[in-house]
Amino acid sequence: MTWNIVCDSSADLLSETRNDGGIRFTSVPLRLLVGERDFLDDEQLSIPQFLEYMKEEKAASSTACPSPAAFAQAFSAADCTICFTISANLSGTWSAAMMGRELALEEHPEKKICVIDSKSTAGCMVLLARKAKALIGRAENPDFETICGELRIYQAALRTVFTLENFDNLIKNGRMRPLVGNLLHSLGIHVIAEATPQGMIHVADKARGETKTYQAITKLMASSKDCTRAEVVISHCQNLPGAIKLKEQILKDLPVKSVDILACRGLTSFYAMEKGLILGY
Repeated sequence: MTWNIVCDSSADLLSETRNDGGIRFTSVPLRLLVGERDFLDDEQLSIPQFLEYMKEEKAASSTACPSPAAFAQAFSAADCTICFTISANLSGTWSAAMMGRELALEEHPEKKICVIDSKSTAGCMVLLARKAKALIGRAENPDFETICGELRIYQAALRTVFTLENFDNLIKNGRMRPLVGNLLHSLGIHVIAEATPQGMIHVADKARGETKTYQAITKLMASSKDCTRAEVVISHCQNLPGAIKLKEQILKDLPVKSVDILACRGLTSFYAMEKGLILGY
């Protein structure tokens, strides 16, 4: 029996071309629209160049979810598929994946396909994909429904927090007044936000300077759940030094199991912008 773990490209992972013990990983790319330019969020996308295009573009930029057909193609590649998508309250990607599921099952009714709304993005989706792989790999004869049930429980326990330094995209898309954005930037103030259990975004705090921002993040993490033995994934947008400092702060303040650092792909770079950090835990 073959297994396929599928994520849209808001998970900061690229497709695995090799078959790892009967488990493959597939990334289904979103599209990123910057002025007249249309980018596919795949392994060919240059993030520094993409950010430069966004900086130069005066008009609002946008994103487009994958087509149902793109998901159907991914779902048809294995006997059993588990798919994780960016929060359904932030994107139409979950709906596209559900339609792709129906398309795949019409042609291959024997296949098993589970689509789970991560109610988040970035690191939380990476953690879900890793958990799925571990659950599949630990059983001699993995039970599809049992694994899907365990993953839904795991998803409900995950949390996301992120911090922004660059507000250009929010301003261009009308989500922040230019005066406010410019003032925050000039004062070195970082916005700290979190994903709600419903998958919406809630601004939780603001801090001035790097050190106070990272301390505020670990305080928010500790108040949101018991972080004992938690796995943490930090996605950074062209900000590896900041990600390393935040990792050090987390390891100092919290009893977590591990902290991994990944570079943002296109979709997460679109929202985090340069120097942004997104944590899943």
